Amino acid sequence: MSRIGKKAIPVPSGVTVNIDGQAVKAKGPRGELEFVVNDLCKVALENDEITVSPVDNSKPARSMWGMSRTRIANLVDGVTTEFSKSLELVGVGYRAQMKGSSLNLALGYSHDINYEPKEGVKIATPKPTEIVITGIDKQKVGQAAAEIRAFRPPEPYKGKGVKYADEYIFRKEGKKK
Repeated sequence: MSRIGKKAIPVPSGVTVNIDGQAVKAKGPRGELEFVVNDLCKVALENDEITVSPVDNSKPARSMWGMSRTRIANLVDGVTTEFSKSLELVGVGYRAQMKGSSLNLALGYSHDINYEPKEGVKIATPKPTEIVITGIDKQKVGQAAAEIRAFRPPEPYKGKGVKYADEYIFRKEGKKK
């Protein structure tokens, strides 16, 4: 039994949820999101609560159960509050700045990197070494943060690179003479 899947998702006031077959649509003050649930799960809306249950007791159905419930919960959370990820640039000369709608990154390469954010994702640079990514879709925000981090992942010797704000870089000791 999935501990996460068993929990009902409360629908806050100001949010409308429509279930049309396997498609779940949530509309709130921040926007509108949609998720199509796998055929191995059933979704029901009753008493301002969304419940997800597996179709049968098979392994694939139980595997999809918790994931589907979490995706629907993220849908409801996203239309009420925005998700955000913070990145930090560690290294001499590493900096980020917004040029129009694209993010310009200087990460120690011979050229600057321009990153164009996907639709529904907003990027801000409060400091030259800090990037804040916000949006209502948790998956898109996380994907954008992962793509930016992939340009220069942090290395274990000096810790230089693009890292998440809450990430700990395990440091290694260098060569000894």
